[in-house]
Amino acid sequence: MIQARKRFGQHFLHDPAVIARIVAALGLKSDDAAVEIGPGQGALTAALLPAVRRLDAIEIDRDLIAALQARFAEQPGLVLHDGDALEFDWPALARERGARLRLIGNLPYNISTPLLFRLLDCSAAISDMHFMLQREVVDRILAAPGTGAYGRLTVMLAPRLEPSRVLDIGAGAFKPAPKVASSVVRLRVIDEPAAWSRLPQYALIVAAAFGQRRKMLRNALQRYLTAGQIAALGLDPAARAEQLSAEQFGRLAEAAAASPATLARPPEPVIH
Repeated sequence: MIQARKRFGQHFLHDPAVIARIVAALGLKSDDAAVEIGPGQGALTAALLPAVRRLDAIEIDRDLIAALQARFAEQPGLVLHDGDALEFDWPALARERGARLRLIGNLPYNISTPLLFRLLDCSAAISDMHFMLQREVVDRILAAPGTGAYGRLTVMLAPRLEPSRVLDIGAGAFKPAPKVASSVVRLRVIDEPAAWSRLPQYALIVAAAFGQRRKMLRNALQRYLTAGQIAALGLDPAARAEQLSAEQFGRLAEAAAASPATLARPPEPVIH
């Protein structure tokens, strides 16, 4: 059996009861365009295959790909892709399958946040996502304004995805057991998100505000908006990032987009 590799952040799910609960929560239909990210040793794969006519699976570890090919040689419904989920062409796969994708995966903790941002860029090709993540990340996704877990990840996902917690998972469900707790989160893509969520200024404003989250808005956002412009939106220039909802950040983004002074300034790099 292939051992987990630290460089890929691998922790293989093996608990049959947890796997059964995940598959039940998915509610897959036979014609769904189901895609598993990081099938690993194939424990979840084996449970998913009977539910759909075809299952695409993306795996970066070539040794695991060989093992999966051998294990599921008699399963023509499994299509294995050798590649990195961070670089995979999700829209192309959706076009090939003729449907929006339903993504499932036990995501390595070291790529979970960058991958979520990558998938956000491809959300038109995706119907929903069910991911096993570090519980702390799920707490951040679900956090409310004013709480300690609330941050940039929450605000960036909120206007584009509808999240809900499916179940919490103990470390013993994985081999090797991780040192952190995990949870499964459902992320349903919102078909018609608010226009401001797609403005480049939205990502810039959110990044600037949370990059200096202890600063007041008038200081953290001075590159984009004046204190007077912030106040004109009905927002307190002395407020801090964690006090604002996604919709309020959207109003700030719209104001920044309409400001000739903002447009004249070179954009800041956005680091996920």
